[in-house]
Amino acid sequence: MKRSFNLSNPITDSTLRPYGLWQLALPILCLVSYLMTGCAPPSQIPPYFETLDRPPGEPIPIKTVLVHNQRIAYLDVGTGPPVILIHGFGGSMWQWEHQQHTLSKQFRVLTLDLPGSGLSDKPDIDYRTDQMLDFCIGFMKALQIDKATLVGNSMGAGLAIGMAIIHPTRVDKLVLISGLPSQVMVKLSSRSFRQVLETRAPVWLISLGNWLFGGMATESVLKEIVHDHTLLTPAVIDRSNRNRRRPGIIKPIMAVRNALPSWETDFAPRLSTIAHPTLIIWGEYDRVFPMPVGEELHHRIRGSQFVRIPNAGHMPQWERPGLVNRSLIAYIQS
Repeated sequence: MKRSFNLSNPITDSTLRPYGLWQLALPILCLVSYLMTGCAPPSQIPPYFETLDRPPGEPIPIKTVLVHNQRIAYLDVGTGPPVILIHGFGGSMWQWEHQQHTLSKQFRVLTLDLPGSGLSDKPDIDYRTDQMLDFCIGFMKALQIDKATLVGNSMGAGLAIGMAIIHPTRVDKLVLISGLPSQVMVKLSSRSFRQVLETRAPVWLISLGNWLFGGMATESVLKEIVHDHTLLTPAVIDRSNRNRRRPGIIKPIMAVRNALPSWETDFAPRLSTIAHPTLIIWGEYDRVFPMPVGEELHHRIRGSQFVRIPNAGHMPQWERPGLVNRSLIAYIQS
């Protein structure tokens, strides 16, 4: 795999103006976008998955497996048909904290931190879609899973779509939660996401801005992602800031912007070819990809089912887990 980043753009005059670092803090808003991560020192993997679940359940061990010589952190709970939960842009396994105990009563639930995210290794690669799909296949092979239902949120839904297109025999059913559409930059309504995807500042400068000013932006980012702001407790914000400080997290996040062209050319045009049973779940107050984007995706994937989650934003599985979990169980079992 290629080990390079083409992020060496020169620093412009505007970058050096007095207000430049504050402007740089705005793209950092999206670097903590999914923010449901991190409870331990960055160099360590904690023994258990500590959650803010409502109410708390039994502790779940955090496991690791080598995939393409990289350490991948994951959870493995329950027995039955395998279901793999895939987080989105800048996120981690903590996005799925409210699914673990409920879904594991019916299924074998596997929840991974993708390479470059959360507790997993962060190799110096390009993070192209094809590379990430290779890691998904390698993860399934390492755990001897021939076929699974894939449940993805946002960019994780994009990876699930890629698996259905490129490796269709590996996929049983698809569940796309606030999934990745075609023409991402056209349909993207989040100011924070747009800024991070459009910035051309070098990675070292963004890392500096993240370290100096990232904490100021955390709550603003969460309020853009999460509709019910009463859920944004000090504990949630603190956990978000811990994830933001993980060493090596900036390069993988910034590399994602370079992967979007391949999504648009190699995958988005083939959405209508997906033949797998597909459920699409969307928060009615999603401020990243608004409801009409989800409805369009529903029409593009023939035979798909669509569930609208009231009073939820871009992570309905975290905001309204009761509604989402019931939809997931009913659909997968059907």
